[in-house]
Parts: sequence; C-alpha cells; structure tokens
Amino acid sequence: MMESDIKEIERLKVVKRYEILDTPPDGSFDRITALASKIFSMPIALITLVDHDRIWFKSSYGLDEVEQIDRDPGLCASAILSKDVYLVENAIEDPRCLANPLVCGEFGLRFYAAAPLQTRDGYNLGNLCIIDHNQRYINSEQKEILQELAAIVVDEMELRLAARIAIRKSNERIAELEKQLKQ
Repeated sequence: MMESDIKEIERLKVVKRYEILDTPPDGSFDRITALASKIFSMPIALITLVDHDRIWFKSSYGLDEVEQIDRDPGLCASAILSKDVYLVENAIEDPRCLANPLVCGEFGLRFYAAAPLQTRDGYNLGNLCIIDHNQRYINSEQKEILQELAAIVVDEMELRLAARIAIRKSNERIAELEKQLKQ
C-alpha cells in the first residue's frame, strides 16, 4: 500500500470520528455559509466533507436540493490535499479543471476558492468553499478571511465532538453507578 493510500485511510477515520456525515442541517453551519456568501458576494458557499466516494454538503447556501456529489468530478477532493486556500479564478482556462463536468457542463462553474477544514492533528476533513458562475479574483486578505471562517467551522465540529464524548462518558458513569446500586 502506498503512503498516500495510508494517509487517506487515516484521514477517512478522522472524518468518521467527528460523526457529522449525513447529520441534519445545523443553524451554526448554515449561518457560516450565508455569511461567506455575503462577505465575498458569491452566489454559492458550501461546507463540505470529503468521504471515500462522495463530497457531502454539511451546509450549502445558494445550491438548493443538492446534498452531495460524487468525489470524482468534485474540486473539493483536490482541495483537501492543500494546506492553503485552493483557488481557481477562471476554471474554463485552468488546466486542473478542463475535464471537470461542473466546469464543462450545464452548471458552468468558473470560480472556486476553498479553505480546508483542518483538524488540530493536521487532517483536512473537507472545505469551506465559495463558488461563482463568473470569473472572479480574491486577494490575500480575503483568503485569510476564508481560512478564518473555515477554522470557525472546525471549532464548531470540535465542540460537537467534545459534547458527544462527554455525554457518552456521563451515560457510562450513570450506568456503572446504577449497576453498583443494584448489587
């Protein structure tokens, strides 16, 4: 097995650890995508998680009725390989995107910027991305803002994970005490 395959298996374990895939909509995440859309004047903003065969949308603003796409054509699958903002300013001329059906097809993607959702232990779970059907540019300050918003998404995910762990431990402790009381 290649090192990249091992790293991907480890990354997928971390994605699963957060227990967020296929969870219902969440107001905190929805506010972040709405805010990103407004800050950058972009019609679409997404919080994505990259699973082994799909890119699942935890939150989407401006992209109704789509919950996931296959991992293959998705730019998010490429973007998780970067520690920095993955930027495509004009997809129709970008060699990384020429065969992408989101660019060549009916959707007509032209601009894509994604900040990785990076955990404290260095794994990229997905992205906070902004998308437009027109060519666009963002400057270094805007990239920093996108990265900060992505960090807030990870903070929210960390809080939910910590709460689930605390509840499990509490439930285990209660069960243990009940067992002791019955003896």
